[in-house]
Amino acid sequence: MKLHEYQAKQVFADAGIPTPASQLASDVDGVVAAAEEIGYPVAIKAQVQVGGRGKAGGIKLVDDEAEAREAADAILGMDLKGYHVDRVLVEEAVDFTNELYVGVTMDRGAGKPVAMVSTKGGVDIEAVAEETPEAIASEHIDPAFGMHPYQARKAVYDAGVDRELARDVSSVLTTLYQLWDDRDGSDAEINPLMVTSDDEVIAADAVMNIDEDALFRQPELSAMEEEAASGDELEQKADEYSFDYVRLEGNVGIIGNGAGLVMTTLDLVDHYGGEPANFLDVGGGAKAARIANALDMVFSDENVDSVVFNIFGGITRGDEVAKGINEALEQFDEIPKPVVVRLAGTNWEEGMEILNEDLVTVEQTLEDAVQRAVEYADEVKA
Repeated sequence: MKLHEYQAKQVFADAGIPTPASQLASDVDGVVAAAEEIGYPVAIKAQVQVGGRGKAGGIKLVDDEAEAREAADAILGMDLKGYHVDRVLVEEAVDFTNELYVGVTMDRGAGKPVAMVSTKGGVDIEAVAEETPEAIASEHIDPAFGMHPYQARKAVYDAGVDRELARDVSSVLTTLYQLWDDRDGSDAEINPLMVTSDDEVIAADAVMNIDEDALFRQPELSAMEEEAASGDELEQKADEYSFDYVRLEGNVGIIGNGAGLVMTTLDLVDHYGGEPANFLDVGGGAKAARIANALDMVFSDENVDSVVFNIFGGITRGDEVAKGINEALEQFDEIPKPVVVRLAGTNWEEGMEILNEDLVTVEQTLEDAVQRAVEYADEVKA
């Protein structure tokens, strides 16, 4: 479960991590009232769970009421990378001199949690990891003992954080790890952790993702789940259909059975010059109704211009998949987006015979299916 920024900041603040004064608002008058109570200048920030909000126009800094009204009117109701913005966070502007990054996640390769610190805050940390990995200092943590104080200090010093800030940044990192551990987190990060002109640190952004299988142990966070998803129709659909739907920034929709198969399809879309729009795994043994629901999910994503189905039958039978595809598409007078299907494995031949080729494009190999879906998406963009 992904918390919105305003929810994660409340969790962080309750744990003692410094955060700016802020209020949530859902209309222009509410934004103005919040800004006047907090005091100008303020930042107005779209509450959608995507990266790059600032570059996409979802974050604006304003100095007075007129600017606040203009910014709120522009942001509320906008489509931000496929997400409808119906709430904004009005937040005290931070007079900063530097931006840091701190985060905690699970290093599955090492089988341990890892805490990270970087002086390259305020930018895409994945890009930093790829382009300048030496700019990120990390410490693996034994979950049996938790983060030792020396580990937090070492990560901070190894990252090159100024000595006068080291104690405060170490404290934030230690608290962040404790939150991640206590709250059954999958990811927790502050990017940026801003350094003010008074040499204080403050969490200008907040990310907190929770292991959904552990929500029964987190009643307070579980109560936030419905509110966290309420602003986005796709998240509501994913919850309704019990799908793990990960929205990406491309336009080729992807449906498969099995995480590995879906990841392979994503890689091939990228290999053939396309951009994946989503990750959607229907799971093993998917029946016709679940396949129809998967198509409904992907068709509902406005970013998607074409769809590729990659099904390898084991528990999932090819004929059941074909029935689901037919049932879903026969509901439309006109197919909203071109669909390419590749079936293999159990009952794939029966499935190929069942598929209505007036409604879908059928390809024998995964490579051909992906290339065709990329071509369809390119034709829409052109």
